[in-house]
Amino acid sequence: MTAAPGPGPDPVDALMDAWRTELPDVLRSTTELSKRITQLAGALDEATRGLLPELGLTVAEFDILAALRRAGEPYRMQPNELARSLLLSSGGLSNVVNHLTGRGLVRREPSPDDGRATMIRLTPDGVHTAEHAVRAHADAHEAVFAEASPTAVQAAARALREVGIRPRPAPRPLRTGRNRSRS
Repeated sequence: MTAAPGPGPDPVDALMDAWRTELPDVLRSTTELSKRITQLAGALDEATRGLLPELGLTVAEFDILAALRRAGEPYRMQPNELARSLLLSSGGLSNVVNHLTGRGLVRREPSPDDGRATMIRLTPDGVHTAEHAVRAHADAHEAVFAEASPTAVQAAARALREVGIRPRPAPRPLRTGRNRSRS
């Protein structure tokens, strides 16, 4: 496949052409797809990280505020549920929640179901900040796709859903000289 006509050279096409020349046996049907997903993920991450300082938030703070807002009223979750959904350690979550509490965006409160448990809840300022941040985040991601037609974006989303990407265990490391077991 050669570079598609457009505003400039496509880095994935260039990479694919180079591997096709240098080591064609490494190319698989998934190579181009994985490179394009990686490139897109990087652009989306850069867009998010570029706007968060303007909002006075870190990535972890944004993730927590968004998760709580997404939970729906009363915008609260148990700390372990929140940590699990965001892939944070309990200590990491606690540090970020402490910072957000100090800023008046969240508060800890007793669980209505279990007096021994704690809930993390958005304050009214937290709801406002979360909604503003999520809207800015959506706008930043929309800008990444600005040159793509809505039809192309919808087709890509359907195709990725069809691929059905599911987490898999990490591959085992290659065994080399010093790491080889002796039999």
